[in-house]
Amino acid sequence: MFEEVSKILVVDDESINLELISAIFVDSPHIKVLTAKDGLEAIEILKIHTPDVIVLDIRMPRMNGIEVLNVLKSDPHTSHIPVVVLSGDDKERKNALKNGANDFIPKPFDAEELKLRVINNLQVKKYHDLIKNINDVLQKEVMKKTKELREALELAREAEYEMVVKLGMISEFRDEETGQHIRRISYYSKLLAHLAGLPESEQSVIFYASPLHDVGKVGIPDNILRKPGPLTHEEFEVMKLHTIIGAKILDTDPRFITLQAGKIIAEQHHEKWDGSGYPYGLKKEEIHIYARVVAVCDVFDAMTSDRVYRPAFTVDQAIDIMKKNIGTHFDPNLFDIFISNLDEFLKIKETFKD
Repeated sequence: MFEEVSKILVVDDESINLELISAIFVDSPHIKVLTAKDGLEAIEILKIHTPDVIVLDIRMPRMNGIEVLNVLKSDPHTSHIPVVVLSGDDKERKNALKNGANDFIPKPFDAEELKLRVINNLQVKKYHDLIKNINDVLQKEVMKKTKELREALELAREAEYEMVVKLGMISEFRDEETGQHIRRISYYSKLLAHLAGLPESEQSVIFYASPLHDVGKVGIPDNILRKPGPLTHEEFEVMKLHTIIGAKILDTDPRFITLQAGKIIAEQHHEKWDGSGYPYGLKKEEIHIYARVVAVCDVFDAMTSDRVYRPAFTVDQAIDIMKKNIGTHFDPNLFDIFISNLDEFLKIKETFKD
């Protein structure tokens, strides 16, 4: 998976945990584990090494995990590094996410889950770095007004879209969804943005950013994400965190328009028109137009697709259910546009069927 050696920094005041986590990656030759017994030692290590992922305990002497997070996220040299927190306390984990953590692992931790979560965050980091590098190259090259450059820009844009789709699929595969779901959302969203009168530049942005709407599901445990029955209240509260996790993953320099738009969509696509959504209870135009567009498209595609907890609804059943949520869940204007042009959306559905 990783051609170059990836570095993981594990910070925990319990030496047994440092040994256990180091042992987990013994059979991974492309992953090097660095260890620190507390936050202060971790800060010193970061002056020499730049890890790709940090696994951080919350309760530590001298400098606790939240204090370390604040240092990491306030420094532009370390703010981009994914942080996976270790804690047995639900409030501590939520507080860590609010302070910039990207993921969490309950303590006592399961070795296989820890390894998979770290590898997932390494994948996200690699894709994030790759997209960033492509944008840097494009910005330097954009001054060259040549035919070769235009062809290269088009190829790079196509490559960026494929990478965004692959990034979105990291979480979708765990949710038993497919790459076709990601592509349908992309084309649905661009079409609805076009029909709603958004400028062509914004139609393009939403086309490339919408596949990232559920990337935060990479941080949700399998026992919740793939549960065949209804979620408990506590489980749903954890599920809702995928919006915040997604925004953390996609938080980057404002120059990277696709990732910035993806952050907005990931964070707000479960907000509702009447303010009853999550994570912030935004309502009406407080919700970004990108998120309102994706909300209509995502719900339609989810309802007309098979899920682990239910079979797909027919198109007519889905539309009937969605009509009952006009003005509560969905932007009424966008939903009217969607319904009035349903045949065009169904063509996309047929083109990218599972």
